[in-house]
Amino acid sequence: MGNFIKAVTKDGLVRAYAINSKEIVSKAVAYHNTTPVCTAALGRVITAASLMGSMLKAENETLTLQFKGDGPAGMIIAVSDYNGNVRGYVENPNVDLPLNNIGKLDVGGAVGRNGYLGIVKDLGMKEPYVSQIPLVSGEIAEDISSYYVMSEQTPTVCALGVLVDKDWSVKAAGGYIVQLLPGATEEIIEIIEAQLNGIWPVTKMLDENFTLSEIIREVLGPLEFDVLEESEKEYKCTCSFERMDKAIRSIGKEQLESLINEGKDTEICCQFCDRKYIFTPNDLEKILSEIS
Repeated sequence: MGNFIKAVTKDGLVRAYAINSKEIVSKAVAYHNTTPVCTAALGRVITAASLMGSMLKAENETLTLQFKGDGPAGMIIAVSDYNGNVRGYVENPNVDLPLNNIGKLDVGGAVGRNGYLGIVKDLGMKEPYVSQIPLVSGEIAEDISSYYVMSEQTPTVCALGVLVDKDWSVKAAGGYIVQLLPGATEEIIEIIEAQLNGIWPVTKMLDENFTLSEIIREVLGPLEFDVLEESEKEYKCTCSFERMDKAIRSIGKEQLESLINEGKDTEICCQFCDRKYIFTPNDLEKILSEIS
């Protein structure tokens, strides 16, 4: 059984996606050494990106989420491929804040409530599809729901959560996205609203060992559904020496010459996995000769 499922109601009017992202978020924490509030913020963003990436249509397509608020965490970015494999980072991973007024990690305070959510879909065309909406709350899930309503005119429920243990490890993480499709009736809407009114947080369900099918059942109630896909998603960085070489080439001749004149190795660190790539002065001279 995978850590992701996709389902659709038997009448074809509601689709649902759910993921248990504990291992994905744990890997992100290991790479970025985040504080609890940044673990929750980054974890929610990469969970959302994996769910949304799983909706892409073709193997060469990618989706990028960019949360830029006025909070101290700074920019949070996650990138997902067509398979829902995801990578991400938070600009300031060491931010620490008091719990909010209901005793929870203050993700909205870390992200900020003024700013934007940017969605970039690279669909393999000349230009990517880019959409940007104002942040609703900075709590991530509400902002994702708002994006679907504002930019894609698709009524959407999004729930995301990360439960951080006392030792700062990830105890549970996951989420779901449920969308109404054309033709959905008021009766269907009322059923889902009633279910959501009394539903447990997604992290509580996962911590209580609910399966993903059981979580979708909690959301859809009496609506019958079929599971269309069960698969594994993972934290997967795509960095390589070749990609970093391309990045070095993009900085221009002047800056390359400046680095060469310093006579020191140049280190480039991947933002997504912290892997370090070393370019010696000889490497840089070779690159300079090739682009001159």
